[in-house]
Amino acid sequence: MDTGKLPRLPAVYSLIAKETVTSTMDEARALAELGEEQTPDGTLIWAKEQTAGHGRRGNPWDSPRGNFYASLIVRPDVPARQAAELGFVTGCAVFDTIGEVCEPGFECRLKWPNDILVNDCKIGGLLLEAKAEAGKPVDYVIIGLGINLKSHPKDTPYPASNFAAEGQIIPDDMFLEAFARHFMEWASRWVDDGFAPIRDNWKWRAKGIGKDITVRLGDKTLEGVFEDIGDDGSLVLSVDGNAQHIQAGDVFFPAAMAAED
Repeated sequence: MDTGKLPRLPAVYSLIAKETVTSTMDEARALAELGEEQTPDGTLIWAKEQTAGHGRRGNPWDSPRGNFYASLIVRPDVPARQAAELGFVTGCAVFDTIGEVCEPGFECRLKWPNDILVNDCKIGGLLLEAKAEAGKPVDYVIIGLGINLKSHPKDTPYPASNFAAEGQIIPDDMFLEAFARHFMEWASRWVDDGFAPIRDNWKWRAKGIGKDITVRLGDKTLEGVFEDIGDDGSLVLSVDGNAQHIQAGDVFFPAAMAAED
């Protein structure tokens, strides 16, 4: 990649720009394992194309040129159970990024736990991976982010789209510059004030709170009302009046379920 045309990022970041990688998560993991001295907090891997991109549970993530693919290495002084809070930090940052780089008229919402929706279609997602020893702060957390700028996969479980199809052309370097600023702001707030304000801000950006939803788990499907986000980031689902805290699952809304049928 032409280093003379690299995006201008705040000084807290160390940008590594690649043309093609298997996945930015793979690149970030290999670098993070080298240790903090060689790969400090804020190391950010950005690629034009991935040949083996993946999302949650190892699901393939189509990664042609033209979209946005990046993974950020952070080394917060927190226990592993708090690392998941960075997903909400990132969600708020992406929401604000879209608000900055898009023209008015785009309805962005955050879909628990890690999807980004625009005009009710999935337009991106994030992935967290942490390494920690029992009883110790995390060694590192990798935050992967993929955004459909010019293309999107077909026949997905939840309707997908891309910004170009929605009438908005966004250069990937512009998206990166805006995201880097907003993530720094939200991460600083998380460090200074804890998870509570992040949780509150994420909730008003979210889709479906107070509404009927379907949650698909590994071995079963639950239907109920999306009541809240717990203090630990769990989805609080009211099933026949009983609150259940769900740590991981795939959320669907009635309109998306109807389109799938």
